Amino acid sequence: MIINILISCLAAASAGIFAWLFFMKMYEKMTFYRNTVEEIATDKFSELFLFVNISNYFYYYIAALIVFPIITIILSGDISIGILLFFCILFSPYVILTTMIRKRQKKFEKQLPDALIMIAGSIRSGSSLPIALDNLIKESEPPLSQEFGLYVRERKLGLDRETAFKNLEHRMPLEDLAISLSAVRISTEVGGDLAQTLELLAETLRKKLTMEGKIESLTSQGKLQGIVMSSLPLFLIVCLMKLEPVAMGQMFTTKIGWMVLLTVLCMQIMGYLFIKKITTINV
Repeated sequence: MIINILISCLAAASAGIFAWLFFMKMYEKMTFYRNTVEEIATDKFSELFLFVNISNYFYYYIAALIVFPIITIILSGDISIGILLFFCILFSPYVILTTMIRKRQKKFEKQLPDALIMIAGSIRSGSSLPIALDNLIKESEPPLSQEFGLYVRERKLGLDRETAFKNLEHRMPLEDLAISLSAVRISTEVGGDLAQTLELLAETLRKKLTMEGKIESLTSQGKLQGIVMSSLPLFLIVCLMKLEPVAMGQMFTTKIGWMVLLTVLCMQIMGYLFIKKITTINV
């Protein structure tokens, strides 16, 4: 009797120690994950000129990752829907942040030709490049005014022009901006009519944007077809699971069914990548 009690006490103590070590390890991993997420998200939001305290929202994000999938599984009785919702919530911040960055870069790219024309006009009227940039910042809208405003502030704080240009290119990794800054470098170092150079460059960039718009409108139908054709088998599988659950159940419970699913998945991914490659045209 005493031996059984000792064994039970030792087992309980071992389980407690194991649980304590497990939770300590999980807390360490969670702290590392939180710090990493906060650092990356803060840097990305600062590039968008959005200054948000990520630590206030991190635990809400973790709670949503746990609570919403569990509630979905309880209400629907289908664990696959809960797992799908879990991954949707897991990757949604990355998708939203990436979309915001792309939209901001796209808007900056559209503003750039008019900005070059404005700078060229100021230089032709007798203003220097710094004064032309100050006028551009006052007359322009974000994100162009924010990025060039930060460039001007860096220059006023004593940063050399080349480093400030590199910082601007790092914040806005656009080919059009890199070409424009290279033109400014060459004109200021070698000499020449900077205003004329900027006007020609602005006209070239405007034609490039027009051509890209035409190509995007012509290839949008092909991109939509790729998305529809890639998602159609998934839609059919869901419909057949509702109509013929016994027959379709074999696809998820037998080796042949798993092989068929793997083959379909590989072919769909290859088809989507081929369509995306065909409809992606770089100007």
